[in-house]
Amino acid sequence: MPGFLWCPRGGVARLVFICCCFALCRRPPKLREISWLLFVFFSSDIEISRAQSPKAVDVLAKEIGLLTDEVEIYGQTKAKVRLSLLERLKDQPDGKYVLVAGITPTPLGEGKSTVTIGLVQALTAHLNINSFACLRQPSQGPTFGVKGGAAGGGYAQVIPMEEFNLHLTGDIHAITAANNLLAAAIDARILHENTQSDKALYNRLVPVVNGVRGFSAIQLARLRRLGISKTDPGTLTEEEINKFARLDIDPSTITWQRVVDTNDRFLRKITVGQANTEKGFVRQAQFDIAVASEIMAILALTTSLQDMKERLGKMVVANDKKGEPITAEDLGVTGALAVLMKDAIKPTLMQTLEGTPVFVHAGPFANIAHGNSSVLADKIALKLVGEKGFVVTEAGFGADIGMEKFFNIKCRASGLVPSVVVLVATVRALKMHGGGPNVKDLMYLTISINFYLIAQNLQLVADGCCNLQKQIQITQLFGVPVVVALNVFKTDSPAEIDLVCKIAKQSGAFDAVPCNHWSAGGRGAVKLAQAVERAANQKNNFKYLYSLELPIVEKIRIIAQKVYGAQDIELSPTAQSQVDRYTRQGFGNLPICMAKTHLSLSHQPERKGVPTGFILPISDVRASIGAGFIYPLVGTMSTMPGLPTRPCFYDIDLDPITEQVKGLF
Repeated sequence: MPGFLWCPRGGVARLVFICCCFALCRRPPKLREISWLLFVFFSSDIEISRAQSPKAVDVLAKEIGLLTDEVEIYGQTKAKVRLSLLERLKDQPDGKYVLVAGITPTPLGEGKSTVTIGLVQALTAHLNINSFACLRQPSQGPTFGVKGGAAGGGYAQVIPMEEFNLHLTGDIHAITAANNLLAAAIDARILHENTQSDKALYNRLVPVVNGVRGFSAIQLARLRRLGISKTDPGTLTEEEINKFARLDIDPSTITWQRVVDTNDRFLRKITVGQANTEKGFVRQAQFDIAVASEIMAILALTTSLQDMKERLGKMVVANDKKGEPITAEDLGVTGALAVLMKDAIKPTLMQTLEGTPVFVHAGPFANIAHGNSSVLADKIALKLVGEKGFVVTEAGFGADIGMEKFFNIKCRASGLVPSVVVLVATVRALKMHGGGPNVKDLMYLTISINFYLIAQNLQLVADGCCNLQKQIQITQLFGVPVVVALNVFKTDSPAEIDLVCKIAKQSGAFDAVPCNHWSAGGRGAVKLAQAVERAANQKNNFKYLYSLELPIVEKIRIIAQKVYGAQDIELSPTAQSQVDRYTRQGFGNLPICMAKTHLSLSHQPERKGVPTGFILPISDVRASIGAGFIYPLVGTMSTMPGLPTRPCFYDIDLDPITEQVKGLF
């Protein structure tokens, strides 16, 4: 988003919009000033991106210390980085670790990605300090839906932005393929078990090949888990054959869903198995957005290829008819999943508009997953920048969502300790939290509402700072210094900017800095970079919010009360039943990943500011055992977004002559 609200992206619509602004310029001086701000619409992000020619990625790789055999080139501007680098640099001290989080956001976003990019551009291009940005790969759902891309914006973005926002190096496609292979394996196994005798099933699972009959490696592992030590297929008893060949999956307990990287609301509930060839095996299922797949979460949390393979095998997809968990390993598909993911595990190297390095890797949503880029990208970047360098990564949505999961889930998986949190805020969002107009109205340029929001209103800003103060308090729960970055828009008045910074510092922030990186690039974030550098030298008392040994319900309650500000939690009978089941199955010591709306601290998206006194409803509880967390569903959370009335794809096009993408933002 540009620095002053909204303008139509289509050519004709933009022309009409500008004409209206000229008409308004005939009004009194105050109105003329506002009209001029609306008229001076900067170049689009994609135009800015194309105005800068990126350096060749092999040149970038050499600059940051990568060896030739550690890089796999994808075209001119992207490269995969091999994990062997970690072994070569294992004795290299890590750099400083910085997390960018935010206040409770509006649907338009408050600029965490631009702050992340602006900060590393300031550190490296302007202060000569080694730095790396680590970002998530954007889902094509929001890119073609309502939010647009996620490469940052203005003069603080990753380039080429169209490559960043589209297929990149195919990681999400690999996740989709792996996820759906497992989904197909589940239904096929149920069908075959329902239509074959034990003997026929066993003979097909362990066939004679070239006159020899033998178990595969993954089948031998299953035999060992069943307590069967035999390795000759011909020596199993009828009882052992039954135990080995039949998983007895209970279809009503299947939690593994198919995925697609498109916002498609009509896939939220489907029926599978209606063809005659499926012999009456019909069940209700659903599709999730691809980035909600547990495989995406595993990609983001894994620490090595071996670790990823083990996590993939542990994924629980259903229960058998005795109530015991069924895993991907039981289905015999672990090795195949690892093969599909063998390239996706390598972070993708790109660059900012000012030529500083960026890792793009993994892309779990923060409201329905843990919302952070990969542990591997962070670990590699921390080695590359050296002891005095900085790695800046971003957590999705507000600090109560992405940051909480960063600390309690990602840091547990990585063993890394963050040095500083940068908390992003905007005056516009604070006015909304203070009682200003609903953000949805901004999307249609309702003049009276937008004038209300861009006109100086110190009281509204002060009232809205309650949300900023709450997010600062949440950060302090983890013992990490926090620097507030105020993402400045052209319509923010100096008095409003000063007021926000003053309140932030009075509320416990180490510092609060106005930033102009959107319009000025790294130069506009130099003061922020200097504040972050100072904060990183402060005493760090990092701690987790809860002990893993606590019961599942108690861990949920701690997050609800200490982070969201709820009075208490209320579990539905279904949720309580799932908690009891996971506890009985031995999964009670996992961290919690709350699936909750990001638009409010509460479960009600319309409640802005700092809601209090509410009871947080837990409608269901699910488990991502491979990823390593339990995720409660708060209220009615959907794992498949839908398209709006006017999706972004109306403006996206391809020039058949130049082959350039148009309309991405």
